[in-house]
Amino acid sequence: MEAVAAAAAGGAGLTKWQAAALSAKVHHKLLDNFFSVLSCVVSVPFYTGFLPLLFWTGHSKLARQMTLLMAFCDYLGNSVKDAVSAPRPSSPPVRRVTATEDEKENAMEYGLPSSHALNTVCLMGYLLYYVLTYGPHDSVMVAMGLSIALLLVMLVGLGRIYLGMHSSIDVIAGVCFGVVILAFWLAVHNHVDAFVVSGQNVTTFWASLSLLLCFAYPKPEFPTPSFEYHTAFNGVTFGIVYGIQQTYFHFHNPDVPLIFSPQLPLIAFVARVLIGIPTILAVKFCSKALSKWLLPVMCSTLGIPIVSSCYVPALKVSNKSKDKSDSKQSGYLLKVFSLFPQKAYDVDTGIRFVQYASLAWSVVDLVPAIFTHLNL
Repeated sequence: MEAVAAAAAGGAGLTKWQAAALSAKVHHKLLDNFFSVLSCVVSVPFYTGFLPLLFWTGHSKLARQMTLLMAFCDYLGNSVKDAVSAPRPSSPPVRRVTATEDEKENAMEYGLPSSHALNTVCLMGYLLYYVLTYGPHDSVMVAMGLSIALLLVMLVGLGRIYLGMHSSIDVIAGVCFGVVILAFWLAVHNHVDAFVVSGQNVTTFWASLSLLLCFAYPKPEFPTPSFEYHTAFNGVTFGIVYGIQQTYFHFHNPDVPLIFSPQLPLIAFVARVLIGIPTILAVKFCSKALSKWLLPVMCSTLGIPIVSSCYVPALKVSNKSKDKSDSKQSGYLLKVFSLFPQKAYDVDTGIRFVQYASLAWSVVDLVPAIFTHLNL
């Protein structure tokens, strides 16, 4: 056992903690399960499911700010990952635990910085700020809040190293990057929120920004799922902003009832969840099916060269076939797009953006309208 640990310590850039994690003395099924569950709780899929519930509790400002902050963290963190292209710790010798499909996808990304550590710092920090700003508190509550936030950040960081997903440098970089982003966000979040709820030409501005962010993204050394995560949250952000613009005074103003109040008891919130979750999933499914049919037709009509890596089987062609198909397409827009380095564009990016934008719009617009109709 000592020989294994010694060999691990001599491996490619292993920390003492990672070398120790190769030993059976540290490995334990309980720790595997604990850190795996903790990683799921602070992952992007968790927040994707949690944020709609937060909107329906009546805490709309907190929900939309956490959504925008999450998208901001996701874009910056994943951009740095793909720009730096620093690999995760080699496995073997590090033992990597990927107990969930989410972790298997995460393992395909680059390592620096740790997104889990970055997101935990930002979202726990903002949640603590929100609670202490808008709720009653004293010095004891402040100390407890800070302690819980710091403990969670520490456990997430240790968990990423224990699971073999990150080195200590990745985690430290994620924490430091998260602190910088959080400090920036706390300085601008009120201005951002004021613009979203009452600004001029907000939808046009955000649509342009979303389009820009689909192109303003570094190309990694090898393809990773990072850009897919960014595209999804880019769509979510646009859907939230568009929906809030349309319905702020109806469903998202400061006077809406909050959970556990007489106007929104727990039983009514449970009914909201039982109605809202199937509704937003149905919207996501329908928008995906519609965009898979409509976007390729639109691109073909406009002469934009496209391929598909996943969603449209008819567009999954070899590189040789791509070049041939590209040369056959013509049109004014083709001349414009020829100025960009890509020979063809992945239509899956547009499909993914549309389905998540539709899902987010339904969370803040369609579903609250149903709640109002049902007196929930």
